[in-house]
Amino acid sequence: MRILLTSNASYDPPRGGSTRSNLAWLRHLAAQGHECVVVSPTIDGAPGHTTVVDAITIHSVKELSFHVSVLGDHISALKPDWVLVSSEDVSHVLLREAGAVAPGRIIYLAHTPQFYPFGPESWNRDNAGTDIARSAASVVAIGHHMAGYIKQHLGREAVVIHPPMYGQPPYRQFGRFASGYVLMINPCAVKGVSIFLDLAARFPDIEFAALNGWGTTAADRVALERQPNTRLLKNVPDIEEVLEQARLLLMPSVWYEGFGLIAMEAMLRGLPVIASNSGGLMEAKTGTGYVVPVRPVDHYERVFDDTLMPRAIVPPQDLEPWAAALHTLLTNESAYWREARQSRDTALRFVEKLDVADFERHLLALPAATQPIGEHKRVLTTEEKLKALDPAKRALLLARLKQKKEQS
Repeated sequence: MRILLTSNASYDPPRGGSTRSNLAWLRHLAAQGHECVVVSPTIDGAPGHTTVVDAITIHSVKELSFHVSVLGDHISALKPDWVLVSSEDVSHVLLREAGAVAPGRIIYLAHTPQFYPFGPESWNRDNAGTDIARSAASVVAIGHHMAGYIKQHLGREAVVIHPPMYGQPPYRQFGRFASGYVLMINPCAVKGVSIFLDLAARFPDIEFAALNGWGTTAADRVALERQPNTRLLKNVPDIEEVLEQARLLLMPSVWYEGFGLIAMEAMLRGLPVIASNSGGLMEAKTGTGYVVPVRPVDHYERVFDDTLMPRAIVPPQDLEPWAAALHTLLTNESAYWREARQSRDTALRFVEKLDVADFERHLLALPAATQPIGEHKRVLTTEEKLKALDPAKRALLLARLKQKKEQS
Protein backbone atom coordinates (compact mmCIF):
# COMPACT_ATOMS: atom_id res chain seq x y z
CA MET A 1 0.00 0.00 0.00
CA ARG A 2 0.91 3.63 -0.44
CA ILE A 3 -0.03 5.66 2.64
CA LEU A 4 0.02 9.46 3.03
CA LEU A 5 -0.57 11.02 6.44
CA THR A 6 -1.21 14.70 6.99
CA SER A 7 -1.52 16.72 10.18
CA ASN A 8 -1.03 20.28 11.32
CA ALA A 9 1.50 19.17 13.94
CA SER A 10 5.23 18.87 13.42
CA TYR A 11 6.59 15.40 12.63
CA ASP A 12 10.24 16.39 12.24
CA PRO A 13 10.77 16.75 15.13
CA PRO A 14 7.63 15.00 16.41
CA ARG A 15 5.57 16.94 18.92
CA GLY A 16 2.66 15.67 20.99
CA GLY A 17 1.01 12.38 21.86
CA SER A 18 -1.04 12.16 18.66
CA THR A 19 2.11 12.55 16.57
CA ARG A 20 3.91 9.80 18.47
CA SER A 21 0.81 7.60 18.13
CA ASN A 22 0.60 8.07 14.38
CA LEU A 23 4.32 7.44 13.96
CA ALA A 24 3.98 4.14 15.82
CA TRP A 25 1.48 2.99 13.20
CA LEU A 26 3.55 4.32 10.31
CA ARG A 27 6.77 2.68 11.52
CA HIS A 28 5.10 -0.71 11.45
CA LEU A 29 3.60 -0.06 8.02
CA ALA A 30 6.97 1.04 6.64
CA ALA A 31 8.69 -1.98 8.18
CA GLN A 32 6.20 -4.21 6.36
CA GLY A 33 7.16 -2.67 3.04
CA HIS A 34 4.34 -0.16 2.62
CA GLU A 35 5.31 3.26 1.25
CA CYS A 36 4.65 5.88 3.91
CA VAL A 37 4.73 9.65 3.42
CA VAL A 38 3.92 12.45 5.87
CA VAL A 39 2.97 16.02 4.91
CA SER A 40 3.07 18.28 7.96
CA PRO A 41 4.20 21.78 8.98
CA THR A 42 7.66 22.75 10.10
CA ILE A 43 8.10 23.61 13.75
CA ASP A 44 7.94 27.30 14.74
CA GLY A 45 7.98 28.52 11.14
CA ALA A 46 11.31 26.89 10.22
CA PRO A 47 12.17 26.47 6.51
CA GLY A 48 10.60 23.59 4.63
CA HIS A 49 12.57 20.38 4.22
CA THR A 50 12.25 16.68 3.46
CA THR A 51 13.73 13.91 5.60
CA VAL A 52 13.49 10.13 5.76
CA VAL A 53 13.12 8.69 9.26
CA ASP A 54 12.58 4.95 9.85
CA ALA A 55 11.78 4.54 6.13
CA ILE A 56 9.05 7.22 6.41
CA THR A 57 9.39 10.22 4.09
CA ILE A 58 8.46 13.40 5.95
CA HIS A 59 7.74 16.54 3.91
CA SER A 60 7.83 19.45 6.36
CA VAL A 61 6.10 22.47 4.82
CA LYS A 62 6.48 25.96 6.21
CA GLU A 63 3.06 27.33 7.22
CA LEU A 64 1.22 24.39 5.71
CA SER A 65 -2.19 25.86 6.60
CA PHE A 66 -1.51 28.71 4.18
CA HIS A 67 -0.20 26.39 1.45
CA VAL A 68 -2.65 23.50 1.52
CA SER A 69 -2.33 23.01 -2.25
CA VAL A 70 1.09 21.52 -1.45
CA LEU A 71 -0.78 18.70 0.26
CA GLY A 72 -2.90 18.22 -2.84
CA ASP A 73 0.23 18.13 -4.98
CA HIS A 74 1.79 15.41 -2.82
CA ILE A 75 -1.42 13.38 -2.92
CA SER A 76 -1.58 13.69 -6.70
CA ALA A 77 2.07 12.70 -7.05
CA LEU A 78 1.98 9.69 -4.70
CA LYS A 79 -1.53 8.47 -5.57
CA PRO A 80 -1.90 6.84 -2.16
CA ASP A 81 -4.29 4.02 -1.44
CA TRP A 82 -5.24 5.84 1.78
CA VAL A 83 -4.88 9.41 3.02
CA LEU A 84 -4.73 9.55 6.80
CA VAL A 85 -5.91 12.92 8.12
CA SER A 86 -5.09 13.39 11.79
CA SER A 87 -7.42 15.56 13.82
CA GLU A 88 -4.60 18.06 14.59
CA ASP A 89 -6.05 20.42 11.96
CA VAL A 90 -8.06 23.04 13.86
CA SER A 91 -9.03 25.01 10.77
CA HIS A 92 -9.86 21.77 8.88
CA VAL A 93 -8.19 23.07 5.73
CA LEU A 94 -6.11 19.88 5.40
CA LEU A 95 -9.22 17.72 5.79
CA ARG A 96 -11.06 19.71 3.12
CA GLU A 97 -8.09 19.61 0.73
CA ALA A 98 -7.60 15.89 1.18
CA GLY A 99 -11.32 15.26 0.77
CA ALA A 100 -11.36 17.21 -2.48
CA VAL A 101 -8.27 15.55 -3.99
CA ALA A 102 -8.73 11.99 -2.71
CA PRO A 103 -12.46 11.28 -2.26
CA GLY A 104 -13.14 7.80 -0.97
CA ARG A 105 -9.62 7.42 0.42
CA ILE A 106 -9.81 9.41 3.67
CA ILE A 107 -9.07 7.76 7.02
CA TYR A 108 -9.85 10.21 9.82
CA LEU A 109 -7.61 9.71 12.88
CA ALA A 110 -9.73 11.14 15.69
CA HIS A 111 -7.34 11.98 18.54
CA THR A 112 -8.35 15.31 20.09
CA PRO A 113 -12.06 16.23 20.39
CA GLN A 114 -11.36 19.97 20.50
CA PHE A 115 -9.87 19.65 17.01
CA TYR A 116 -12.76 17.69 15.47
CA PRO A 117 -15.01 19.61 13.07
CA PHE A 118 -18.05 18.31 15.00
CA GLY A 119 -19.35 17.86 18.53
CA PRO A 120 -19.85 20.14 21.54
CA GLU A 121 -16.13 20.17 22.45
CA SER A 122 -15.04 21.38 19.00
CA TRP A 123 -13.22 24.70 18.85
CA ASN A 124 -14.26 25.17 15.24
CA ARG A 125 -17.34 23.33 14.03
CA ASP A 126 -17.22 22.98 10.29
CA ASN A 127 -20.01 21.50 8.17
CA ALA A 128 -17.78 20.67 5.22
CA GLY A 129 -15.20 19.01 7.45
CA THR A 130 -17.93 17.11 9.28
CA ASP A 131 -19.32 15.77 6.00
CA ILE A 132 -15.86 14.56 4.95
CA ALA A 133 -15.28 12.85 8.29
CA ARG A 134 -18.73 11.26 8.20
CA SER A 135 -18.17 9.89 4.68
CA ALA A 136 -14.57 8.80 5.33
CA ALA A 137 -13.60 5.23 4.51
CA SER A 138 -12.89 4.84 8.23
CA VAL A 139 -12.80 6.86 11.43
CA VAL A 140 -10.22 5.59 13.93
CA ALA A 141 -10.37 6.40 17.65
CA ILE A 142 -7.76 5.33 20.20
CA GLY A 143 -10.26 4.62 22.98
CA HIS A 144 -13.83 3.45 23.54
CA HIS A 145 -14.82 6.67 25.29
CA MET A 146 -13.99 8.68 22.19
CA ALA A 147 -15.66 6.12 19.95
CA GLY A 148 -18.86 6.72 21.89
CA TYR A 149 -18.47 10.48 21.53
CA ILE A 150 -17.97 10.10 17.76
CA LYS A 151 -21.01 7.84 17.46
CA GLN A 152 -23.13 10.37 19.32
CA HIS A 153 -21.99 13.53 17.56
CA LEU A 154 -20.91 12.37 14.09
CA GLY A 155 -23.51 9.64 13.70
CA ARG A 156 -21.19 6.88 12.57
CA GLU A 157 -19.17 4.08 14.09
CA ALA A 158 -15.48 4.53 14.81
CA VAL A 159 -13.08 1.61 14.96
CA VAL A 160 -11.00 1.55 18.15
CA ILE A 161 -7.30 0.91 17.49
CA HIS A 162 -4.93 1.94 20.23
CA PRO A 163 -1.42 2.88 19.08
CA PRO A 164 1.40 0.55 20.19
CA MET A 165 3.52 3.46 21.38
CA TYR A 166 4.68 2.22 24.79
CA GLY A 167 7.89 0.46 23.78
CA GLN A 168 8.83 -3.14 24.44
CA PRO A 169 8.77 -5.01 27.78
CA PRO A 170 10.26 -5.30 30.26
CA TYR A 171 9.28 -1.75 31.18
CA ARG A 172 11.57 0.17 33.50
CA GLN A 173 10.10 0.95 36.92
CA PHE A 174 10.49 4.48 38.27
CA GLY A 175 8.24 4.53 41.32
CA ARG A 176 9.97 5.87 44.45
CA PHE A 177 8.31 7.09 47.60
CA ALA A 178 10.84 9.38 49.23
CA SER A 179 12.29 11.39 46.35
CA GLY A 180 11.65 12.68 42.86
CA TYR A 181 9.41 15.32 41.36
CA VAL A 182 5.68 15.74 41.49
CA LEU A 183 5.47 15.93 37.71
CA MET A 184 3.10 17.58 35.25
CA ILE A 185 3.25 17.34 31.46
CA ASN A 186 2.32 20.30 29.20
CA PRO A 187 1.54 22.88 31.89
CA CYS A 188 -1.14 25.19 30.53
CA ALA A 189 -4.63 26.41 31.35
CA VAL A 190 -6.61 23.52 29.85
CA LYS A 191 -4.28 20.94 31.39
CA GLY A 192 -4.83 22.42 34.86
CA VAL A 193 -1.65 24.39 35.50
CA SER A 194 -3.50 26.51 38.06
CA ILE A 195 -4.17 23.39 40.18
CA PHE A 196 -0.53 22.36 39.81
CA LEU A 197 0.75 25.75 40.95
CA ASP A 198 -1.67 25.89 43.89
CA LEU A 199 -0.49 22.46 45.02
CA ALA A 200 3.14 23.53 44.72
CA ALA A 201 2.37 26.48 46.99
CA ARG A 202 0.52 24.19 49.41
CA PHE A 203 3.51 21.79 49.61
CA PRO A 204 6.55 24.14 49.69
CA ASP A 205 8.99 21.43 50.85
CA ILE A 206 8.24 19.13 47.89
CA GLU A 207 9.93 19.48 44.49
CA PHE A 208 7.53 20.02 41.59
CA ALA A 209 8.48 19.92 37.91
CA ALA A 210 6.61 20.54 34.66
CA LEU A 211 7.59 19.50 31.15
CA ASN A 212 7.13 22.31 28.64
CA GLY A 213 4.47 21.40 26.05
CA TRP A 214 2.52 22.63 23.05
CA GLY A 215 0.09 24.59 25.26
CA THR A 216 2.62 26.23 27.60
CA THR A 217 2.50 30.00 27.23
CA ALA A 218 5.07 32.60 28.22
CA ALA A 219 2.78 33.53 31.13
CA ASP A 220 2.72 29.90 32.25
CA ARG A 221 6.52 29.77 32.20
CA VAL A 222 6.78 32.96 34.24
CA ALA A 223 4.31 31.63 36.83
CA LEU A 224 6.24 28.34 37.10
CA GLU A 225 9.57 30.12 37.47
CA ARG A 226 8.18 32.35 40.25
CA GLN A 227 7.24 29.35 42.38
CA PRO A 228 10.44 28.56 44.34
CA ASN A 229 9.92 24.78 44.54
CA THR A 230 8.92 24.35 40.90
CA ARG A 231 11.10 23.97 37.84
CA LEU A 232 10.31 23.84 34.12
CA LEU A 233 11.90 20.94 32.29
CA LYS A 234 13.15 21.08 28.72
CA ASN A 235 11.74 18.81 26.03
CA VAL A 236 13.53 15.50 25.55
CA PRO A 237 13.41 12.93 22.73
CA ASP A 238 12.42 10.09 25.07
CA ILE A 239 9.68 10.64 27.67
CA GLU A 240 11.41 8.13 29.98
CA GLU A 241 14.12 10.74 30.59
CA VAL A 242 11.47 12.79 32.38
CA LEU A 243 9.44 10.00 33.98
CA GLU A 244 12.52 8.52 35.65
CA GLN A 245 12.93 11.76 37.63
CA ALA A 246 9.37 11.64 39.04
CA ARG A 247 7.76 10.11 42.11
CA LEU A 248 4.24 10.56 40.73
CA LEU A 249 2.34 12.25 37.89
CA LEU A 250 -0.30 14.97 38.26
CA MET A 251 -2.81 15.21 35.41
CA PRO A 252 -5.32 17.87 36.55
CA SER A 253 -6.81 18.39 33.10
CA VAL A 254 -9.86 20.65 32.95
CA TRP A 255 -10.65 20.21 29.27
CA TYR A 256 -12.25 17.14 27.70
CA GLU A 257 -9.50 14.54 27.25
CA GLY A 258 -9.55 12.05 24.40
CA PHE A 259 -7.62 9.39 26.33
CA GLY A 260 -4.60 10.50 28.33
CA LEU A 261 -1.63 8.70 26.80
CA ILE A 262 0.89 10.08 29.29
CA ALA A 263 -1.17 8.68 32.17
CA MET A 264 -0.82 5.18 30.70
CA GLU A 265 2.91 5.72 30.06
CA ALA A 266 3.48 6.73 33.67
CA MET A 267 1.36 3.93 35.13
CA LEU A 268 3.17 1.36 33.01
CA ARG A 269 6.40 2.45 34.68
CA GLY A 270 5.04 2.16 38.20
CA LEU A 271 4.24 5.81 38.83
CA PRO A 272 1.00 6.66 40.65
CA VAL A 273 -1.15 9.13 38.71
CA ILE A 274 -3.51 11.65 40.29
CA ALA A 275 -5.84 12.60 37.43
CA SER A 276 -9.03 14.50 36.82
CA ASN A 277 -12.22 12.74 35.75
CA SER A 278 -12.16 14.43 32.35
CA GLY A 279 -13.35 12.44 29.34
CA GLY A 280 -11.11 9.57 28.27
CA LEU A 281 -8.85 9.96 31.30
CA MET A 282 -11.31 7.73 33.16
CA GLU A 283 -10.68 5.02 30.57
CA ALA A 284 -6.91 5.28 30.95
CA LYS A 285 -7.22 5.17 34.76
CA THR A 286 -9.66 2.23 34.90
CA GLY A 287 -9.13 0.14 38.02
CA THR A 288 -6.81 2.63 39.73
CA GLY A 289 -7.41 5.26 42.39
CA TYR A 290 -6.87 8.97 42.84
CA VAL A 291 -9.35 10.28 40.26
CA VAL A 292 -10.47 13.78 41.25
CA PRO A 293 -13.57 15.58 39.89
CA VAL A 294 -13.04 18.97 38.25
CA ARG A 295 -15.22 21.73 36.89
CA PRO A 296 -14.47 21.49 33.15
CA VAL A 297 -13.81 24.36 30.78
CA ASP A 298 -16.98 25.14 28.87
CA HIS A 299 -16.05 28.49 27.32
CA TYR A 300 -13.17 29.91 25.29
CA GLU A 301 -12.56 33.56 24.53
CA ARG A 302 -12.38 34.78 20.95
CA VAL A 303 -8.76 35.73 21.52
CA PHE A 304 -5.63 33.64 21.21
CA ASP A 305 -2.61 33.18 23.44
CA ASP A 306 0.98 33.11 22.24
CA THR A 307 0.66 29.40 21.36
CA LEU A 308 -2.13 30.48 18.97
CA MET A 309 -4.76 28.56 20.91
CA PRO A 310 -8.07 30.08 22.10
CA ARG A 311 -7.87 31.36 25.65
CA ALA A 312 -9.77 29.10 28.03
CA ILE A 313 -11.99 30.42 30.80
CA VAL A 314 -11.13 28.01 33.61
CA PRO A 315 -13.79 27.78 36.34
CA PRO A 316 -12.66 27.96 39.99
CA GLN A 317 -11.55 24.53 41.21
CA ASP A 318 -11.76 22.83 44.60
CA LEU A 319 -8.15 22.26 45.61
CA GLU A 320 -8.89 20.20 48.73
CA PRO A 321 -9.42 16.80 47.05
CA TRP A 322 -6.18 17.28 45.11
CA ALA A 323 -4.29 18.27 48.22
CA ALA A 324 -5.69 15.29 50.15
CA ALA A 325 -4.74 12.83 47.40
CA LEU A 326 -1.25 14.28 47.08
CA HIS A 327 -0.73 14.34 50.86
CA THR A 328 -1.62 10.64 51.06
CA LEU A 329 0.84 9.62 48.37
CA LEU A 330 3.59 11.81 49.82
CA THR A 331 3.22 10.65 53.43
CA ASN A 332 1.75 7.14 53.39
CA GLU A 333 4.33 4.72 51.99
CA SER A 334 2.02 1.70 51.94
CA ALA A 335 -0.65 3.70 50.06
CA TYR A 336 2.00 4.88 47.60
CA TRP A 337 3.27 1.40 46.75
CA ARG A 338 -0.25 -0.05 46.64
CA GLU A 339 -1.22 2.52 44.02
CA ALA A 340 2.08 2.10 42.14
CA ARG A 341 1.56 -1.67 41.86
CA GLN A 342 -2.10 -1.34 40.92
CA SER A 343 -1.26 1.27 38.28
CA ARG A 344 1.46 -0.89 36.79
CA ASP A 345 -0.72 -4.02 36.74
CA THR A 346 -3.61 -2.13 35.10
CA ALA A 347 -1.33 -0.63 32.47
CA LEU A 348 0.36 -3.98 31.75
CA ARG A 349 -3.01 -5.67 31.17
CA PHE A 350 -3.96 -2.85 28.79
CA VAL A 351 -0.71 -2.87 26.82
CA GLU A 352 -0.50 -6.67 26.56
CA LYS A 353 -3.69 -6.61 24.46
CA LEU A 354 -2.20 -4.27 21.86
CA ASP A 355 -1.03 -5.63 18.53
CA VAL A 356 1.19 -3.47 16.35
CA ALA A 357 -0.35 -5.04 13.23
CA ASP A 358 -3.97 -4.07 14.04
CA PHE A 359 -3.85 -0.82 12.09
CA GLU A 360 -2.30 -2.47 9.04
CA ARG A 361 -4.93 -5.23 9.11
CA HIS A 362 -7.67 -2.63 9.32
CA LEU A 363 -6.42 -0.77 6.25
CA LEU A 364 -5.98 -3.98 4.26
CA ALA A 365 -9.54 -5.05 5.09
CA LEU A 366 -11.14 -1.85 3.79
CA PRO A 367 -12.73 -1.92 0.32
CA ALA A 368 -10.43 -0.33 -2.24
CA ALA A 369 -11.33 3.20 -3.29
CA THR A 370 -12.79 3.48 -6.78
CA GLN A 371 -12.63 7.22 -7.43
CA PRO A 372 -9.37 8.32 -9.03
CA ILE A 373 -7.03 10.74 -7.31
CA GLY A 374 -7.54 14.35 -8.21
CA GLU A 375 -10.88 13.91 -9.99
CA HIS A 376 -12.58 16.58 -7.92
CA LYS A 377 -9.57 18.74 -7.17
CA ARG A 378 -10.15 22.44 -7.01
CA VAL A 379 -7.64 24.76 -5.36
CA LEU A 380 -9.48 27.35 -3.26
CA THR A 381 -8.44 30.96 -3.22
CA THR A 382 -7.16 32.48 0.01
CA GLU A 383 -10.41 34.44 0.32
CA GLU A 384 -12.47 31.26 -0.02
CA LYS A 385 -10.35 29.48 2.61
CA LEU A 386 -10.87 32.38 5.03
CA LYS A 387 -14.61 32.43 4.43
CA ALA A 388 -14.76 28.71 5.17
CA LEU A 389 -13.50 29.28 8.71
CA ASP A 390 -15.51 30.43 11.69
CA PRO A 391 -14.77 33.96 12.95
CA ALA A 392 -12.31 32.77 15.60
CA LYS A 393 -10.20 30.74 13.18
CA ARG A 394 -10.38 33.49 10.57
CA ALA A 395 -9.06 35.93 13.19
CA LEU A 396 -6.29 33.47 14.04
CA LEU A 397 -5.13 33.17 10.44
CA LEU A 398 -5.28 36.91 9.93
CA ALA A 399 -3.24 37.40 13.13
CA ARG A 400 -0.63 35.00 11.83
CA LEU A 401 -0.46 36.84 8.52
CA LYS A 402 -0.04 40.14 10.35
CA GLN A 403 2.69 38.67 12.54
CA LYS A 404 4.48 37.30 9.48
CA LYS A 405 4.29 40.69 7.79
CA GLU A 406 5.67 42.49 10.85
CA GLN A 407 8.58 40.05 11.07
CA SER A 408 9.53 40.41 7.40
